[in-house]
Amino acid sequence: MEKLREQYEKEVVPALMKKFNYKSIMEVPKLDKIVINIGLGDIRDNPKSLENAMNDLSLITGQKPIITKARKSIAAFKLREGANVGCKVTLRKEKMYEFAYKVFNVALPRVRDFRGVSNTSFDGKGNYSMGVKEQLIFPEIEYDKIDKLRGMDIIFVTTAKTDEEARELLTLLGMPFKN
Repeated sequence: MEKLREQYEKEVVPALMKKFNYKSIMEVPKLDKIVINIGLGDIRDNPKSLENAMNDLSLITGQKPIITKARKSIAAFKLREGANVGCKVTLRKEKMYEFAYKVFNVALPRVRDFRGVSNTSFDGKGNYSMGVKEQLIFPEIEYDKIDKLRGMDIIFVTTAKTDEEARELLTLLGMPFKN
């Protein structure tokens, strides 16, 4: 899985320097981290769902997830401040590149009727977010062993200053955007 980092250094950096006329190699945007988040709405009814979601996330990423807690109480959702609401993993360095390679080349092509990811999901500061409807697209998850289909948010945090730079970086890394 070293392929993505090598590709970044050999192909992506020169291409970005040429396109955006960077003077220094330090100006070239790079992938900073990838955050994978699973929010659980059914945790009050099914307390075991948090444990199952954490197991799925650790299988997918190879790293132990942390539990996310509610920041404030919301009566309409029957939610108290400090209650467990999900789990997340932050990937950096080698694990980040391995996961990105797996998402681009293995998981996304397994999505039914996949025509590319949206190219409008940038936040204005060079970060990209996407949602996945089910964890089954990852090869580590076995269909027979899951209790429920769960979606997740995947956020690609880059050092790019603009969305255009981030889009070009992710495209060169292999992100399959819609045309």
